[in-house]
Amino acid sequence: MQPLRRPFHVSLSDRCNSAGFGWLGVFVAIAMVRTSVGAADFRFDRDTPAFANQTVFEYHEGHPSLRKPSTVRRDAYKRHCFVLCRTAVQFKKFARFDPRSAPLDDTLLAARIRAVTHREPWADPLPEDQRITFPGYKDLREMSKARRELVQLNIGHGWPSYFRISNARMVFQQSAGYQENTHAHLNAALARGQLFVGFLTTYPRLSINHSVLVYKRKSFSPNPGVERYLVYDPNHTESPRELTWSPRDRAFSYQKDWDFVGGYVRVYQVYGKWLQ
Repeated sequence: MQPLRRPFHVSLSDRCNSAGFGWLGVFVAIAMVRTSVGAADFRFDRDTPAFANQTVFEYHEGHPSLRKPSTVRRDAYKRHCFVLCRTAVQFKKFARFDPRSAPLDDTLLAARIRAVTHREPWADPLPEDQRITFPGYKDLREMSKARRELVQLNIGHGWPSYFRISNARMVFQQSAGYQENTHAHLNAALARGQLFVGFLTTYPRLSINHSVLVYKRKSFSPNPGVERYLVYDPNHTESPRELTWSPRDRAFSYQKDWDFVGGYVRVYQVYGKWLQ
């Protein structure tokens, strides 16, 4: 796979007028003047779940292979990357934590978790005094570490992610122009202090089909003209990963890791509105 190069072929698995696009460009340019743009007060070590999404396949230098039966755990938490990104957004918007009070029992805690995760993730954040309170823990990271199984059981199933209507965009919206619009929407969302959940894919190649949460544009890039973003990747709970945008190539790129060879990806926003 060639990094930062859009595949030319297409396989199965609005245009803006000049004035409208110009105004969008002006807005994004103003937002980019800020030295660092990101979702207000989002911290990786506080606002993301403590447990990871396990991949279905084993990976070696980014190349997948079938897992050996001996390596498959019964409690494996897999196919939940979309769910974990959505959950991070919902807890940031609709929950608050009270570490000074006693923790809830399993029944009450499960009900409150569902009360958060059943809310529309694209809705406006709740005021502090209307948020759902989680006593006994200082943040989502601490609670999901202490009550891992209970959290996993109540934030939702992973299989519906495979049947999202918006997944069809990876087949029908593969143009560089669509990616440019996505890039503009990403910068605009961060400038408003919002989070941006992205579906990363290289379809029809199968090197990655994954969801990440973009929460900040980095203020410095060693490559002039290349924009760099910090993301929460549900496969990696230890530290943020990096997504980049190249205006020259009109394309996004995702960093190399054990589960991805690195390089070119297409990005599609999810959970930004109904049916997205």
